[in-house]
Amino acid sequence: MTTFKRASIDRPAYTLPGQYFTSAEIFAREQEQIFARQWICVGRSADVPSAGDYRLVEIAGESLILLRDHNQRLCAYYNVCRHRGARLCTEMQGRLGETIVCPYHAWTYRLDGTLATARYMQDAPGFRREDWPLIGATVAEWDGFVFISLASQPVPFNQAFAPLIGKFQAWDVGRLQRGAQIVYEVAANWKLIVANYSECYHCPLIHPELVAVSPWQSGRNDLTSGPFLGGYMDLTHESMTLDGHTRRPPLPGLDPVDRRRVYYYSIFPNLLLSLHPDYVMAHRLLPRRPDATTVICEWYFAPEIATAADFDPSDAVEFWDRTNRQDWHVCELSQQGVSSRAYRPGPYAQSEGLLWQFDQEYLRVMAQE
Repeated sequence: MTTFKRASIDRPAYTLPGQYFTSAEIFAREQEQIFARQWICVGRSADVPSAGDYRLVEIAGESLILLRDHNQRLCAYYNVCRHRGARLCTEMQGRLGETIVCPYHAWTYRLDGTLATARYMQDAPGFRREDWPLIGATVAEWDGFVFISLASQPVPFNQAFAPLIGKFQAWDVGRLQRGAQIVYEVAANWKLIVANYSECYHCPLIHPELVAVSPWQSGRNDLTSGPFLGGYMDLTHESMTLDGHTRRPPLPGLDPVDRRRVYYYSIFPNLLLSLHPDYVMAHRLLPRRPDATTVICEWYFAPEIATAADFDPSDAVEFWDRTNRQDWHVCELSQQGVSSRAYRPGPYAQSEGLLWQFDQEYLRVMAQE
């Protein structure tokens, strides 16, 4: 049986020093130590639904081609020709057909990454086409999300994500369809955004709409250490909407308890997953600079709802767009404050226990050789 408990801290605990949010050197280390080694969420399986469909994704400053091959297998390749290094794809998404052709010298690759043709290379000493496939990265799919690891030998996904495998089965997240997307540019460090997501200490001060439908002190957590953190908050109305009501029915797999809760989980390092009774929302973080993060927020609904002629997700989108913008504002205020020479690490409150645990996981990963 899953045990949920309040966030707590069992010793004096303090926020990270300011350089962790402002230093270009630390940001560069994060890109190498975290984003180039961990499993990074890059989108949804439905983004590349058919053979030949592709999207460009960026991880740790690298451009990768995420595509589905002729066996319907998801693949990811560095967007780099093996000849002279030219970018292969320049459009953010599209359909490749049978091959990937370099625009510079027309080296041509099959969708499985193997080199099909290399113009006038047959006389090059020692050249063999089989020696020059595209460089790939490891891909995993989980609950409809796509993850990529740039590590040469990543921890197997099912091992790394063992605490989450099957955990959200009742929501059937892989079946849900995207009903809306908003992309935000936030002038704050990515860790401040994760921290803000992980506590409701601030909620009665800046989220009047949220506390009207979900008591801010109701949070209880079942994942309280490591790379995955979170739990639930009570829901006193039908849905997280501005008036608390919706015409959508609850997702069909939920029991009566889960229909009165919203679950919030941070999935290290860049996915924030929010599971509601009638929809699921995800924030995907793309760190740009120490003080800048792109946040892609998406809402997912049951397909029978999302494909209906009268489908209208605006009640959920308006609620969270307002809440998001309230959050981004205080995250940007935090970024401005931690950039001051007057800033010193401050004490965490008991209700900020998950933030301290996130810091411990972050520091552990940053210290790895």
